[in-house]
Amino acid sequence: MRRVQSLLDAESYRLLQLRLAADPEAGSLIPGTGGLRKIRWRGSGRGKSGGVRIIYYWARVHDTILLLMMFAKNERSDLTRDQRKILRRIVEEEYK
Repeated sequence: MRRVQSLLDAESYRLLQLRLAADPEAGSLIPGTGGLRKIRWRGSGRGKSGGVRIIYYWARVHDTILLLMMFAKNERSDLTRDQRKILRRIVEEEYK
């Protein structure tokens, strides 16, 4: 939760949750990850270039959205191959 608070204020986080609840397929599919998605979101108080990337998984059977990873646009542009493999494994162990 600390990571979320450092990147999003309460209102931005609430709006993100509402967005994903209304449209779980809002984010772009990340190829080769077993269904992980990435959505771009505006970070709190960071201006135009202060975007946040949120990696999540929609477990359709359980109608549950897992927020797996969040990072600022200026920290990295994308997940590494190892990060994709680890996150995919987590999802497979929990939900498949």
